[in-house]
Amino acid sequence: MKKLFAIVTACAFLGLISCGPSAEEQKKMEEALQKAADSAANALLQQASSAATADSTKAPADTTKK
Repeated sequence: MKKLFAIVTACAFLGLISCGPSAEEQKKMEEALQKAADSAANALLQQASSAATADSTKAPADTTKK
Protein backbone atom coordinates (compact mmCIF):
# COMPACT_ATOMS: atom_id res chain seq x y z
CA MET A 1 0.00 0.00 0.00
CA LYS A 2 2.92 2.34 0.71
CA LYS A 3 4.30 1.77 -2.78
CA LEU A 4 0.92 2.53 -4.34
CA PHE A 5 0.64 5.74 -2.33
CA ALA A 6 4.18 6.76 -3.38
CA ILE A 7 3.42 6.08 -7.04
CA VAL A 8 0.14 8.03 -6.94
CA THR A 9 1.84 10.92 -5.14
CA ALA A 10 4.70 10.98 -7.64
CA CYS A 11 2.27 10.94 -10.59
CA ALA A 12 0.23 13.76 -9.06
CA PHE A 13 3.37 15.80 -8.45
CA LEU A 14 4.61 15.29 -12.01
CA GLY A 15 1.18 16.12 -13.36
CA LEU A 16 1.14 19.44 -11.51
CA ILE A 17 4.63 20.33 -12.69
CA SER A 18 3.84 19.59 -16.32
CA CYS A 19 0.80 21.91 -16.35
CA GLY A 20 1.37 25.33 -17.86
CA PRO A 21 4.20 26.82 -19.86
CA SER A 22 7.73 27.09 -18.56
CA ALA A 23 9.30 30.44 -17.72
CA GLU A 24 11.13 30.42 -21.05
CA GLU A 25 7.92 29.76 -22.96
CA GLN A 26 6.13 32.52 -21.04
CA LYS A 27 8.91 34.96 -21.93
CA LYS A 28 8.65 34.01 -25.62
CA MET A 29 4.87 34.48 -25.55
CA GLU A 30 5.22 37.90 -23.89
CA GLU A 31 7.82 38.97 -26.48
CA ALA A 32 5.56 37.83 -29.33
CA LEU A 33 2.62 39.70 -27.80
CA GLN A 34 4.70 42.85 -27.39
CA LYS A 35 5.93 42.57 -30.98
CA ALA A 36 2.36 42.23 -32.25
CA ALA A 37 1.23 45.22 -30.17
CA ASP A 38 4.11 47.33 -31.47
CA SER A 39 3.33 46.30 -35.03
CA ALA A 40 -0.33 47.24 -34.64
CA ALA A 41 0.57 50.59 -33.07
CA ASN A 42 3.00 51.37 -35.88
CA ALA A 43 0.38 50.50 -38.49
CA LEU A 44 -2.12 52.83 -36.83
CA LEU A 45 0.44 55.64 -36.65
CA GLN A 46 1.32 55.22 -40.31
CA GLN A 47 -2.35 55.21 -41.27
CA ALA A 48 -3.00 58.33 -39.22
CA SER A 49 0.01 60.16 -40.64
CA SER A 50 -0.89 59.23 -44.22
CA ALA A 51 -4.46 60.43 -43.63
CA ALA A 52 -3.14 63.70 -42.20
CA THR A 53 -0.83 64.11 -45.21
CA ALA A 54 -3.69 63.42 -47.61
CA ASP A 55 -5.88 65.97 -45.82
CA SER A 56 -3.18 68.63 -45.93
CA THR A 57 -2.66 68.18 -49.68
CA LYS A 58 -6.35 68.54 -50.54
CA ALA A 59 -7.52 71.80 -52.00
CA PRO A 60 -9.28 73.97 -49.46
CA ALA A 61 -13.03 73.82 -49.59
CA ASP A 62 -14.89 76.77 -51.03
CA THR A 63 -16.59 78.31 -48.02
CA THR A 64 -17.95 81.41 -49.74
CA LYS A 65 -21.70 81.61 -50.08
CA LYS A 66 -23.27 82.75 -53.31
